[in-house]
Amino acid sequence: MLPRLNKIKGIHPGTLLRWELNNRNLKSSVLADSIGEHKQTISAILNKRRDINPSLSIKLSKVFRTDADYFMLLQASYDVKIIMESEIKDTPNINNIRRIIFWDTNFNKIDWNKNKKAIIKRILERGNETEINEIIRFYGRKTISKEIKSIKKSYLPTFEKNIIAHNLI
Repeated sequence: MLPRLNKIKGIHPGTLLRWELNNRNLKSSVLADSIGEHKQTISAILNKRRDINPSLSIKLSKVFRTDADYFMLLQASYDVKIIMESEIKDTPNINNIRRIIFWDTNFNKIDWNKNKKAIIKRILERGNETEINEIIRFYGRKTISKEIKSIKKSYLPTFEKNIIAHNLI
């Protein structure tokens, strides 16, 4: 019996499929043959290299006695989770950073990964505690320390003071 969707939201359908195949002592090749799919297709799903499509969701629902959209809903939930995680990693919490610090650029178009050296320098030179803590949370101390070593010079004394105060050397 497969678990309810609300208990497994966000996992890849291949993970659940692998778990269920193990519980039933069923080989993936036998499953593939029984639903008229290629063995490689099932293998790719089990290894998270391929997604579930509507047709496959219907076929799997017949074998595992679930709603026809069970595996599609699981796939959609997984896809949303992946996008949410990537968005979280792509930008810091911009509510913790004053836009005025980046007066000379379009704040909404900042590429936080491509321009991390300049961003780190600017925040360490002109940022407050909240802003400095946000870039530490976002980039991590190791990345910031590496970027600081590549910054040739800052004319603002707050840069050095903040490096020392936040133990970023």
